Amino acid sequence: MDKTLLKGLAVLETVASMRGDVQTIDELASQMGLTRSNAHRTLQTLIHAGYVERDKGRSGFHSTMKLFELGARSVRKLDIRKVALPFMERLSKVTHETLHLSVLIDLEVVYIEKIDGVLPIRAYTSLGGRAPAYAVATGKALLAAADDEYLSRFGNEFVGYTPATITDLSVLKRELRKVMANGYAVNRGEWRDGVGGVAAPVFDGSNKAVAALGISGPLERQTAAAIKEFGPLIARVALQLSKALGYTRDYGGSLM
Repeated sequence: MDKTLLKGLAVLETVASMRGDVQTIDELASQMGLTRSNAHRTLQTLIHAGYVERDKGRSGFHSTMKLFELGARSVRKLDIRKVALPFMERLSKVTHETLHLSVLIDLEVVYIEKIDGVLPIRAYTSLGGRAPAYAVATGKALLAAADDEYLSRFGNEFVGYTPATITDLSVLKRELRKVMANGYAVNRGEWRDGVGGVAAPVFDGSNKAVAALGISGPLERQTAAAIKEFGPLIARVALQLSKALGYTRDYGGSLM
C-alpha cells in the first residue's frame, strides 16, 4: 500500500470531520501523531489539490467544497436512492418514524438516504453517517443476507456500545438466523440507549443484498406490538423495492 497516500487521506478525513472551528497544524499533528513538518507537507499537498484551504482568520485549515462535490457526484451514481425514495415516503406516512436506507461497508453501515420522522424524540442520524452493522437493524438485515463467511473476516471486532449490544459471535449468528426466518431485523437499543429499529434487506437484479431499508425511533415506541406490525410491512416494502431493482425471487416473509 502507498502509505503516503493513506496518510494524506487520513489527514483529509480528519480536517473534513471537524465541526465548527478549524484546526491548526499543531492541533492536527498532535491529534494524528504526526510531526509538525509531516503534517505541514501533507496539508500543502491537499491545498495544492484543492481539497483543503487556509483559514485566514487564525492560521488554521478546513476542507473545501471540492470534497463535497466529489461526494455528491458519487452519491448521484447510487441510483438506488432515487428508486428507493418513493418507497421510503410511503413507509414514512404509515410509521411516522425516521426512515433509513443503508449500505454495508465492512462491519459498518453507511446511511445513504433518510426521511426524518414526524413524531417527537426522533432518532438522530446524518447522511453519510456510519454505525456498527451488528448493532443496528439495517446492519443486521444486511449481515443476515451476506454469505456465511462474511462475519468471520472480522474476528472479534464486536465492541459493546450498550448493555444490549451483541458482542458474542455465536449469539450474533443465532440472531441473524432469526432475521433470515422472519424477513426483518430488530435493534433493541444495541447501539444507542433507548433507540431501536426494524429493517429488511434490499436486493438487486443479481439477487445480491445491496442495501437495507428500516425505521428507527425511541424504544418506548418500538414495542413488541409495533415490531409485529411494522416488521412484516417493512419486509414487504423492501421486497417491492427489490423487485423495482430487478430482483426476481420472492422471499415471502423469509429470506431463506
